[in-house]
Amino acid sequence: MPDKMSDRGGLPDKAAIKKFIQDAPGTVGRREIARAFGIKGAARVELRAILKELADEGVIGRGKGKRYDKAGTLPSVTVLRISGVDDDAVLLAEPMKKVDATDHESNIPAPRIVVKADRRDGGKLGVGDRILAKMTRKGAGYEASVIRVLPKGPDRVIGVYSEVPGQGARIRPTDRRQKSEYGVAKDQNGGARKGDLVIADVLIGRRHGLPEARVVEILGDMEDRRAISLIAIHTNDIPDVFPDEVVAEAEAAQPVLMTSSGVREDLRHLPLITVDGADARDFDDAIWAAPDDDPKNKGGWQVIVAIADVAHYVTPGNALDREARKRGNSVYFPDRVVPMLPEALSNNLCSLRPDEDRPVMAVTMRLDPNGQRLEHKFHRAMIRSAARVIYEDLQAAYDGEPNDQTAGILEDVIKPLYGAWGALMRARDKRAPLDLDLPEMKISLGEDGRIADISSRQRLDAHRVIEEFMIEANVAAAETLETQKMPCVYRVHDQPSREKLVGLKDFLASMNLSFAMGDRLRPELFNRILAKAKNTEHWEAVNQSILRSQSQARYDPDNIGHFGLARSRYAHFTSPIRRYSDLLVHRALIRGGGFGTPGLGDGLTDSEAEGLAATAEHISITERRAMVAERDANDRYMAAFMAEKTGAEFPARINGVTRAGLFLTLTETGADGLLPMRYLHDDYYQLDETQKALIGERSGTRYRLGDTLTARLLEVNTLTGGLIFELPSASQETSEGARGGPRFGKPRKDWPKRGASKNSKRKGRRRS
Repeated sequence: MPDKMSDRGGLPDKAAIKKFIQDAPGTVGRREIARAFGIKGAARVELRAILKELADEGVIGRGKGKRYDKAGTLPSVTVLRISGVDDDAVLLAEPMKKVDATDHESNIPAPRIVVKADRRDGGKLGVGDRILAKMTRKGAGYEASVIRVLPKGPDRVIGVYSEVPGQGARIRPTDRRQKSEYGVAKDQNGGARKGDLVIADVLIGRRHGLPEARVVEILGDMEDRRAISLIAIHTNDIPDVFPDEVVAEAEAAQPVLMTSSGVREDLRHLPLITVDGADARDFDDAIWAAPDDDPKNKGGWQVIVAIADVAHYVTPGNALDREARKRGNSVYFPDRVVPMLPEALSNNLCSLRPDEDRPVMAVTMRLDPNGQRLEHKFHRAMIRSAARVIYEDLQAAYDGEPNDQTAGILEDVIKPLYGAWGALMRARDKRAPLDLDLPEMKISLGEDGRIADISSRQRLDAHRVIEEFMIEANVAAAETLETQKMPCVYRVHDQPSREKLVGLKDFLASMNLSFAMGDRLRPELFNRILAKAKNTEHWEAVNQSILRSQSQARYDPDNIGHFGLARSRYAHFTSPIRRYSDLLVHRALIRGGGFGTPGLGDGLTDSEAEGLAATAEHISITERRAMVAERDANDRYMAAFMAEKTGAEFPARINGVTRAGLFLTLTETGADGLLPMRYLHDDYYQLDETQKALIGERSGTRYRLGDTLTARLLEVNTLTGGLIFELPSASQETSEGARGGPRFGKPRKDWPKRGASKNSKRKGRRRS
């Protein structure tokens, strides 16, 4: 019997108990421990307290039936989650139930679990899959033999932690698609407190009738408005923390110096300027324009677009490159930016800050008076930005109201930029790209993180100047790489599918607008329809319908052209700080033009070229992921802003018509929400797909895409960002066809009841 005793009335100390449990061949209970140490009577109560302390400290593990085992010991049959793959393509797993060795207060490492190869899973197991497995000790870790693969379901949940008296703790998900709350055991809450925003693993089993979860990370207090963007970041699996090696590599980077080697052309004597929004922190493009001095091109222009030379710092295969590819792009929220590159590069060495030498990849273009590009040349160069100008100041200067900054560059810099833009616009008008009206709302936050203002983004000529310069540079990049027969990640936009065009044609016909579907589809055909609908009650509906008929742009190494821009070739070149696609185009231009820095290896590699299709697919996915995350965050910010306005009435426009009801956009703020079918209680409504409308069976009342109406805010869910509306009264209703219809209220008693007769069971009933 061990003889090392504690000062607790002759009881053994913790070290002796720990050693006894570790030396035991299996799990042991309190009775066996008491017998081994000769503990009797009331001393057994004190033994229970010692065992609890050891378990809480992670020194020993709890088994089934109040038994104890070595710390980190897993049951013989355990539910696991595939957590990763090692360098030898072996699957690694982690237990879905927390074991004591992984307690956040313990320094004991979690056991390594290797999943034994098994033909029964078909070789299709991947990260995130869950399995029921038989566990076998292998050294300090385990080998897991698959018993069965468990059904798929959410393996993680993001939500707000709360405690319900008498029912225990639970998590309310932030994702509106997850309808159920999750129960949390006391020892699985990870230290969370009421109101905390948490990430939790979904476990197998139920607690108080709810699916069970284990808190693995606390993001912060849900009352802090900054938590809104964190929800979007983690819901969409957006990497937001740079690994140490990536940060170290960025901070170790040194400024590029102008040398006499001839690798870079010196453009520091030219007054290039950057033009961005007032809140921009990284400046990756600079522009310059001047009348062409060639007498053969009278009225023509010389233009330079210079882009930060990110490829010098982010070279193929380095830590920065691996992380940039993983992220794909920067993601923008009202309160923060999740950048593609660390700040040491994005806001410093790669940012074209005024009066500082910066390396660039530049394109010099010559335009004729009508904006047609006569020639262009790419080169690596060094520039020194003459000024950082914001859009509003650029426009004000051109309109005759310069400030102290823009007055000195008005004649030699700003007016030539607008002159060259005028030429580009003449070429644009001849090309006739798709001209949709796409209003955008801007959310401004106060110091407290709450919405201070929501306004429509101004669309100035200054914005169009920069836009046309960038488009022309992007086209030049694609043409150059094609001429050089270099691999290229094109930005492609296919023409609408025939199925969507047929639906659009039918919808336009309901408004007496004809649409000729010829063999050759051009953006100009859509522009003609938009022009006919302009200044009519159908304008919004037509604009929305044409927008929704379009294909989604994407990245692809195979060029099919860009339908929306009416360009036969197009590639993103102008934003390598925030888009990985542009970095790849820079590398291809470096390789094709022989601009590589000796010994640096900054051009496109053979392995990159071979994997271009996979990379293009990946960055297309990360782009869509960013769009969803940004929209999710905006919806929640809008919901938080609207929370105190429940019961108020707002002018709104119908932006979607479905069997679930009407999707509305508020005119003043751009907030989106749903008017459920159940609140259209004056009639039974059917969905007319052709007209994109809900039509009342009895009254003929129509609610159609693009119609305006007044909506009352009925419910706000700040957690999910959902808004629910209802209609106020018929006298306030302005929807087409509603005038003269029945007043809103309860259905008349003589109307047929649901299921009352065979004839009353019509397709597309109003209630969801």
